[in-house]
Amino acid sequence: MTSAEPRRSTLAMVLLALLLEAPTHPYRMQQMIKERGQDQLVNVAQRNSVYQALDRLVRDGLARPGGTTREAGRPERTVYEITEAGAATLRRWLTAMLPAPAREFPEFPAALAFLPILPPGEVCTLLERRVAALAGKLALIEQQAPPGLPRLFLIEDEYRAAMLRAELDWLRALIDDLRTGRLDWDEALIAETLARFG
Repeated sequence: MTSAEPRRSTLAMVLLALLLEAPTHPYRMQQMIKERGQDQLVNVAQRNSVYQALDRLVRDGLARPGGTTREAGRPERTVYEITEAGAATLRRWLTAMLPAPAREFPEFPAALAFLPILPPGEVCTLLERRVAALAGKLALIEQQAPPGLPRLFLIEDEYRAAMLRAELDWLRALIDDLRTGRLDWDEALIAETLARFG
């Protein structure tokens, strides 16, 4: 392992956490991420992303091949395990991520910054569609928890649900402002604002 701190990523953190539970092969890791709903936290739509992240963990000395396994009718698969350095790094990443908000660059706030490009009525329609989509996501989160699973293992879903509820409340208020005309714009307002503040 190099002396520099390995580059932190949420996918690398999830993989290390899975390996901390038990040695596992990459295909099973991808399955477990999906089964646990953690594909809402990390993008594993492409299986290659798991393999690439795992290769980086091996290069950084945070994971290592720990043998092979073969299931009936399947090719032999390499099983990986976490190293002591991997367990220590995972702990450092967690203790750094929990207290400090990270700089994230989601698309939605960027789209909000450019609302004046579209007419208010169209924005209202698009935001209503977003409300429907988010309400669907919230319903899925609330339905997926197995009965009796301790709260500790649902905490990320609890957080995601709380964030979705907050966004839904905000969006519904914004849509109401658009419908009632409390929030409105036209070319004259945009030109005047650019002249004054631009």
